[in-house]
Amino acid sequence: MAQSLDVGVPWIMCQQNDAPQPMLNTCNGFYCDNFVPNNPNTPKMWTENWTGWFKQWGGKNPHRTTEDVAFSVARFFQRGGTFNNYYMYHGGTNFDRTAGGPYITTSYDYDAPLDEYGNLSQPKYGHLKQLHDVLHSIEKTLTYGNISTIDFGNSASATIYKTEEGSSCFFGNGNEKSDATISFQGESYVVPAWSVTILPDCKKEAYNTAKITTQTSMMVKKPNEAENTPSTLKWSWRPENMDNFLLKGKGESTQTQLFDQKVVTNDQSDYLWYMTTVKFKKRDPFLGKNMSLRVNSTAHVLHAFVNGKHIGSQHAENGKFNYVFEKDVKFKSGRNVIALLSITVGLANYGAFFESKPAGITGPIFITGRNGDETIVKDLSAHKWSYKTGLIGFESQLFRTESMSKWSVESVPFNRTMIWYKTTFKSPLGNDPVVVDLMGLGKGTAWVNGNNIGRYWPAFISSENGCDAKCNYRGAYHAEKCLTNCGEPTQRWYHVPRFFLNAEGDNTLVLFEEIGGNPSLVSFQTTRVGSLCANVYEKSIIELSCDRKPISAIKFASFGNPDGNCGSFEKGTCESSKNTADILTQECVGKEKCSIDVSTKRFGTPDCSGAVRSLAVEAIC
Repeated sequence: MAQSLDVGVPWIMCQQNDAPQPMLNTCNGFYCDNFVPNNPNTPKMWTENWTGWFKQWGGKNPHRTTEDVAFSVARFFQRGGTFNNYYMYHGGTNFDRTAGGPYITTSYDYDAPLDEYGNLSQPKYGHLKQLHDVLHSIEKTLTYGNISTIDFGNSASATIYKTEEGSSCFFGNGNEKSDATISFQGESYVVPAWSVTILPDCKKEAYNTAKITTQTSMMVKKPNEAENTPSTLKWSWRPENMDNFLLKGKGESTQTQLFDQKVVTNDQSDYLWYMTTVKFKKRDPFLGKNMSLRVNSTAHVLHAFVNGKHIGSQHAENGKFNYVFEKDVKFKSGRNVIALLSITVGLANYGAFFESKPAGITGPIFITGRNGDETIVKDLSAHKWSYKTGLIGFESQLFRTESMSKWSVESVPFNRTMIWYKTTFKSPLGNDPVVVDLMGLGKGTAWVNGNNIGRYWPAFISSENGCDAKCNYRGAYHAEKCLTNCGEPTQRWYHVPRFFLNAEGDNTLVLFEEIGGNPSLVSFQTTRVGSLCANVYEKSIIELSCDRKPISAIKFASFGNPDGNCGSFEKGTCESSKNTADILTQECVGKEKCSIDVSTKRFGTPDCSGAVRSLAVEAIC
């Protein structure tokens, strides 16, 4: 079928190792240096180099180190790679209902070189840019050169690409713990553990994946300066109208079976009502017993109501989307309405037969009555079930700014389920990316000026275990390595593109809150580079930039053997003779960017007893 389209360019297949000719099979993953195409005439192509990983509700923040991404790329080209594509290179936002999953967050930042808001994620962006500058400089040698390799043992190797014009070399060290000393053509080279050194002329080191000479940018949030009191937005509210469902059990269609939610909603809504009526006679053996409602569910979130009363809620956790919801219920003689609101939070969108993965309430559903050792079970699965896709507030478009629906400003309720909130705010000044802090809310959906900015769920807290205070880039990366944000909401900040906003006048924020929260904590802020830092070796050139903002001050500077990490540098045992901070202040403060040659000629000669000298600097933007 694909060939019959005659598209004029080759087809690739990244998910099938035995893809038939003329398909070009390619590689996806964190590492593809060992990938071998299934046809010797197929170029070695890497279609998805995963620069990080996605976040899932209830999970922690995954990070893939800059050194490791660079190592994977350099290693790939050392071993004959021809094409590297990043996934993701630019992180983004899953607006509206576009997040898949289940449970993929609204943020799809992915720890990418360009972050969710379009900012440079430093040092990842800069370090990879330097790598590709070097690779491009030797492109002809890599594509036309004859290849030879030298194995030095202990996971160290050299690869030489040679043409008539010259040679280019890669020195690789795949050992996770020990540095390698490589002797090559009469010279000695130290290659750090889990790194690759590139020598465009096979003589001078131009780049090493473990030696970062790019700044680290630390992002900060700034309050909305367009508001006099930005932390106290004025709210109005109205409840979601559920009477037809909770009291009447009245929907759009009726069937005598339980359907998968995807079948009924056709993915037009996260919400589906399942409703049925159960009648008991006054002397029914069920009544008067200890009774419960038991629901076997694949709904991502389930809210259960009996006779208009909310009896409980439950959501799937830890990727286990099959669970049993059971609550004690008091049924009455006569007519009883059971209304179950099933909610999806992103449908499966990956893997074989993902369309067949169940969602919703596929049952069975039982009412049980217990009297001593006796248990009576009533199966409701084949009952007459009424279905209703969506919610009334969505259908009447309460989120639209021109909505004429009535909202109350009196006694705004907090921590109430199934409720709508609305407020107005001024667009933040300047051109920095805008975010809204939804801390304090439960779960729901948010709109700005009628634009759906995605699902929110700050009430879903990640577990307190499994985070790393400091991440070791050495060794193979996986999605559970280098986690942060333990014990915190999976996502607190939500992206509001400026083209959603009115620069002049009021803007409207509407929230639909499902499980209860406190909107008084909501605030609009901007995100930008707050400070930057670097720690680079002598004989390097460091460029400092506040990303379109001027550098306002040098907070720390030391040339010698400074210690510590970004944000907590300390002077070491040796220090240059000149005042490093004064030099950097004169060179950089007031400018959007500056470039400094890290040399003894510039900063003086510190007596570090032969140790490698470096410059550590932290600047305020």
